[in-house]
Amino acid sequence: MSTLHARQFTIGSAVRCSDGVCGQLRRVVIEPIGPVLTHLVVKPDHRERPSRLVPVGLVESANRRTNGEIVLRCSLGEFETLERAQETHFLSGASGHWGYRQEQMLTWPHYRLGRQAEPRTLAHEDTPLGDIHVRRGEHVRATDGSIGRVQGLVVDRVDHHVTHVLLDEGHIWGRKRAAIPVSAVVDLKDMTDGVRVNLTKDQVRNLPPVELDVQE
Repeated sequence: MSTLHARQFTIGSAVRCSDGVCGQLRRVVIEPIGPVLTHLVVKPDHRERPSRLVPVGLVESANRRTNGEIVLRCSLGEFETLERAQETHFLSGASGHWGYRQEQMLTWPHYRLGRQAEPRTLAHEDTPLGDIHVRRGEHVRATDGSIGRVQGLVVDRVDHHVTHVLLDEGHIWGRKRAAIPVSAVVDLKDMTDGVRVNLTKDQVRNLPPVELDVQE
């Protein structure tokens, strides 16, 4: 992940690819665990085209030499293949001082394990944060049917690895939250049919609680 600071990017700036202007900077996306700025939300000039989620690693420059433009190291065609910036995948605003108003920022929905989290001696698999391809709002499916949608990811405060997938509030059992161990997720990189877990509904319902430091 890039450590480029948010103040290097001015909301409303033109964004240019290697072969032409691709749009305007509308928002920035903050990773709260770092915390670092990870993506820019760029809206094409054509209204009917969706905003794109641009990793800050694609930024070539953003300074006075470019007359305030943000220059990307990709073509217009490559820009069109970037992931759509669906705001339902994020939380509104961000904590900390980034030089932006709250409505100009989005945050990845990650939650830290609480101070009294499950003992480290318990066997559970975790996964580096950058290897998780799970988005907020995606369907979660047990072996015997749908059990809700992704609310966010639970991240260990020590090593920043993902330990659980957090289900949204108001799922089928009326509990406020359910945290599924990441080891139960069938495939973290293929979410074309939502998040699939190798547990039944009853097994998910009987999972032990996980204490979180929640910042919503």
